[in-house]
Amino acid sequence: RFICIYPAYLNNKKTIAEGRRIPIDKAVENPTSTEIQDVCAAVGFNVLVEKNKMYPREWNRDVQYRGRVRIQLKQDDGNPCLPQFPTRKSVMLYAAETIPKLKTRTQKMGGSEQSLQQGEGGKKGKGKKKK
Repeated sequence: RFICIYPAYLNNKKTIAEGRRIPIDKAVENPTSTEIQDVCAAVGFNVLVEKNKMYPREWNRDVQYRGRVRIQLKQDDGNPCLPQFPTRKSVMLYAAETIPKLKTRTQKMGGSEQSLQQGEGGKKGKGKKKK
C-alpha cells in the first residue's frame, strides 16, 4: 500500500512528457527527495526514502535528481491512512505547496542572492586584470 513519489513529479522545470504530474503553476523548482520526505513525515505519513533510486525518464545522473520517496497512502484494509489525503495526487499537491515554506528553502533564497552578487563582481574584476 505504498506509493512512490519522484522529485520529477513536482518539478516546475519539467514538462509533462518529462514526468511532471501536477500543474506547472503549483509545481516547485527542483525539489529533492529529502524535502518531500520532510513535509510528508511532518503531516504524519509513514515515509521511506530510497536515495539511490532514479526516475527512469531522468537523463541527468546528478545526486540532486536521485531519490524516491515511498509513502504509505492506504492501510491494509484499503482505507486512507490520513483522511485529508485520499489520493496520490492530493499528496503531491500538498507536498508542492509546502516545500517552498521549508526553512532550508527560505534560507537558500537569501544566500543565493548574495552569492550571485559576489560572483558578478568577481567576473568584472577578472576582466579588468586581463586588459
